[in-house]
Amino acid sequence: MSNRILTLMAVHAHPDDELIGTGGVLARYSHEGVNTVLVTCTRGEVGEIHDPDLNEEEARPRLGDIRIAELNCALEIIGVKHSEQLGYRDSGMIGTPDNEDPRCFNKADLGEATGKLVRLVRQYKPDVITTYNEIGGYGHPDHINAHRIAVAAFDAAADPAQYPDAGEPHQAQKLYYTSWNFKRWQQMTEEMKARGLKSPWEDDEDSDKTPEQREKEQTEWMERMQTEMARQTTEVDTHEYATLVRRAARCHRTQFSQDSFFYTLPEDLNHLAFGADTFARIKSFVPVPEGTETDLFAGIR
Repeated sequence: MSNRILTLMAVHAHPDDELIGTGGVLARYSHEGVNTVLVTCTRGEVGEIHDPDLNEEEARPRLGDIRIAELNCALEIIGVKHSEQLGYRDSGMIGTPDNEDPRCFNKADLGEATGKLVRLVRQYKPDVITTYNEIGGYGHPDHINAHRIAVAAFDAAADPAQYPDAGEPHQAQKLYYTSWNFKRWQQMTEEMKARGLKSPWEDDEDSDKTPEQREKEQTEWMERMQTEMARQTTEVDTHEYATLVRRAARCHRTQFSQDSFFYTLPEDLNHLAFGADTFARIKSFVPVPEGTETDLFAGIR
């Protein structure tokens, strides 16, 4: 292959999402000289405000600006080369009034949103594109729409008949969905219990959920993880960048409280949790290795 610079594009919904699932690969490939591009679909206006230095009433109207500044801080730490925003409003969780705001991503014309992303794909010419799976990882409407437009743009960007005013056609070579690294997080959870530490996703004891609800949720979660694991094809070693990702997460002060695991997790467990990013390879126009893939650019380099 020629000595041209490789390009990775990650498509995410909100500021801070870039670190969960792709923080390690964005850091690793950036430091290896890959041209890294992050596309963020919304400004995160409906997110929480955990920053103790902010007054929520005063900060809420400008939360989008605050979160973009937090994003810029995080990307500088992990070394991402380019950051682009599609400019949609955060939709909030499913079923909330924010879902009905005409400005929100949940109400976006997906053809128009896909066109915006197609223009960026043709501009940056990524070899690899990553995004969420069909349920957006956990069902958030903005994650689901990010998935939809990323999948559509992967194909549309290569088709000269689609979005002809969005630049010269470009075919990315591989498409990946981020995938929960269940084995590592299970190991981390077991180690936290052994040390008497509370898991970040453990229900509070005073939760009003019934034992039946807890059991049902646990069963559904396990089934989803089994499905995820069956589709995983790729695990990229990112342990050298786990500390960097943690530092970057602390830029997102509105989203991660001072007692969140990004602050409190012992360093060795942080490396266990964020020592690899895992993916499902969905499309590839190049030959792929047998067994577990360890490089998103395998077959392209």
